[in-house]
Amino acid sequence: MAKKIGLLFAGQGAQTVGMGKDLADEFPVAAELFASADAILARKLTDLTWNGPIEELTKTSNCQPALFVDGLACLAVLRELAGNFPIEAAAGLSLGEMTAHAAAGTFDFENGLKLVQRRGELMDEACAATNGAMAAMIGADENSARALAADADVDVANINSPGQIVLSGEQAKIEVAVALAKEHGIRRATMLNVAGAYHSRLMESAYEKLSEALLEIEMQPPSFAVFSNVTGETVSTLPEIRRTLQDQVTGTVRWLDCMEGMLGRGCEFFIELGPGGVLAGLLKHTNKDVEAVSVADVASARSCAERLRGLQS
Repeated sequence: MAKKIGLLFAGQGAQTVGMGKDLADEFPVAAELFASADAILARKLTDLTWNGPIEELTKTSNCQPALFVDGLACLAVLRELAGNFPIEAAAGLSLGEMTAHAAAGTFDFENGLKLVQRRGELMDEACAATNGAMAAMIGADENSARALAADADVDVANINSPGQIVLSGEQAKIEVAVALAKEHGIRRATMLNVAGAYHSRLMESAYEKLSEALLEIEMQPPSFAVFSNVTGETVSTLPEIRRTLQDQVTGTVRWLDCMEGMLGRGCEFFIELGPGGVLAGLLKHTNKDVEAVSVADVASARSCAERLRGLQS
């Protein structure tokens, strides 16, 4: 019996200069996506993605659309190599949830890219207007992390895997949280190199303005299950999709719940699309026996396609 396939799409922080270039050099289907992105956004996003500098690419308003295009280019190349393989479900970390919806046909490439561009701009604005920071809590469970967040007056941004939780909020308060972490039984607390306090109340201005952008674009129910970061469950109706994509800007990313939900649906073979391989690693922390591969370049796409052909035979 064929294995059920789950797709995972990379989030902000995974970006690397040059991502997708070898795919576009070898596969016209990828080159066309990057060229279309430049035309849709009326700017040289591809040049920035492939040539940097990394400081510019890392800006939220640049890396979010760049990762969106790259993730879909990885999928397009994989489809070309392995055919129209069935997909049971998909999830994406933060920005990656938008890519997952585009892959499922919730919105088309053009509308999705414009939405992601707007989301990135709004989050950049919120970062500039606040002094935010984030910190990873290693060896924390949700209860201890939430207790620490309450004591420091910050928010729980990500529940990534067993023992890895991220807090987000005002810089000074996050520094307090890091200092108090051991008192809450948390093994290690590390400040993250980010531009602001994502998935926290400091993103409120972006949350409010994104609702308008979400209402403007045409959507349809996804062609396969897409898991929401904020609920950890699948979303299917258009009001639910719009609401969860908006809530995600200030809400907790329940990535662990998404992974457990996909496993619960019977997904046995996971493909991470985009640079870094972080999501495949997090999944292994959740279930060490599951098979998860990363597709980021021509070599990994060919290897994954070969594995897919074996799964479907």
